Amino acid sequence: MAAVTIRNLSDEAHRALKVRAASHNRSTEAEMRAILEEAALPEGRLRLGTTLWTMSREAGLTDDDVEMIESLRDRRPPEPVSFE
Repeated sequence: MAAVTIRNLSDEAHRALKVRAASHNRSTEAEMRAILEEAALPEGRLRLGTTLWTMSREAGLTDDDVEMIESLRDRRPPEPVSFE
């Protein structure tokens, strides 16, 4: 996992984080982790894979349809673009 260092955090903000952490019965570090994860990964965020799967099912596509489309795909490596 990644480690993050937060520099120049005001004493007031640090005290407020400690109070908030205590109110949630966790360490200050765990509180900061929870705040950052909630900000970066909100509950209502768009999950592209799930959204595409839902759309394909609503359109009536089945796994067999997806396999058929995949079998028709051109598998040759792309050729570099020439700008001349």
